[in-house]
Amino acid sequence: MIRRLFLKTLGISSVGAFSSFTPPAPTDRQIWLNYLDKTANPVLTNLANDSLKANMPVEGKTKDRPEYTHLEAFGRLLSGIGPWLNLTEFSDKSEEQMRNKYFALTLKAFDNATNPNAKDFMNFNKGGQPVVDAAFLAQGLIRAPKVWEGLSAPVKANVVKAFLSSRVIRPGFNNWLLFSAMIEAFFAKYGYDYDKMRLDYAIRQHEQWYLGDGMYGDGPNFHWDYYNSYVIQPFLYDIMEAILSKELVYKKMAEDVMKRAIRYAAIQERLISPEGTFPIIGRSIAYRAGAFQHLANMALVEKLPEHVTPAQVRSALTTVMQRTTESEGTFDAKGWLQIGLHGHQPAIGETYISTGSLYLCATVLLPLGLPAKNPFWADPAADWTAKKVWSGVDIPTDHAI
Repeated sequence: MIRRLFLKTLGISSVGAFSSFTPPAPTDRQIWLNYLDKTANPVLTNLANDSLKANMPVEGKTKDRPEYTHLEAFGRLLSGIGPWLNLTEFSDKSEEQMRNKYFALTLKAFDNATNPNAKDFMNFNKGGQPVVDAAFLAQGLIRAPKVWEGLSAPVKANVVKAFLSSRVIRPGFNNWLLFSAMIEAFFAKYGYDYDKMRLDYAIRQHEQWYLGDGMYGDGPNFHWDYYNSYVIQPFLYDIMEAILSKELVYKKMAEDVMKRAIRYAAIQERLISPEGTFPIIGRSIAYRAGAFQHLANMALVEKLPEHVTPAQVRSALTTVMQRTTESEGTFDAKGWLQIGLHGHQPAIGETYISTGSLYLCATVLLPLGLPAKNPFWADPAADWTAKKVWSGVDIPTDHAI
């Protein structure tokens, strides 16, 4: 969509024009917007039309995934594109039109997802999984206040009922505590009664699980995977931001969370190879570029580590995005994501992975919430740490905190 509008602005209206004109290469922002458009369009268009359950395929290894996969797709997608939906400052008219289109679709999507009379009414309370993706949906609304403000009073009431209904689910003694806490953070942010104990338990337990040098355990044990980025660090940061004005008791803890978040962002940036690949370690690798949600979030809130520039993070994440989405088989013939990291690789998916789960990859798009004139987008492309080192550049040493 962005490419078509981009060419139109250049006065290119026919195929024949290409014989005498080669358009400039797309900017990084255009690459990101094209990825957003391709990822979001089938989910939000169908959900807005009350046809998501009818049209979305459900790839997975267990028979129960259709009970959860649609909320997974909506919640995880909104968590990633929420800051962009919240943006009102645009220097490009075609991007503004695209945002307005998806903003309107999102409002309709919320209506159908939370209306018990809709075909696409989603499961928020049966089984354990719904608390996970109710939390991602809540996080998306925390990241996009304008979406929440844009919902009608009846739809808001349905959203609140849906979130409240998820309280019957007991989270696991691991990162899942943060899912319950994120829902309560949503209530706190928007002026509803909230359960302080669900918040306090999750926050203080993760304080106990901090292991050092910017890393938390996933529960009592350490797991070598990307869950510090998929969930733990971005959830802790967003929860603290949402509640701190009302819960000053967490002020010192929030400062510690921020120090650790900055350190982990430095680690994440160094994990990206010169080619845009990263170590294939641990669970949920089919979330693709979602492995870097935390780095993307730190870029969004402009809290990157010292010596890590916004431009080098943009360049690194652009390359990761291209490596994880542009291979054949990433999307099926109708535009839905398929299980894999580099193309279609079904064996990579755990038993809890299904089509909807894969939309966590949208969280890499968080910096689109920064306007195009922000240094993240406006500064010239720059090499990231691994690319510098492996091209012979001398850099300062790395240090633990």
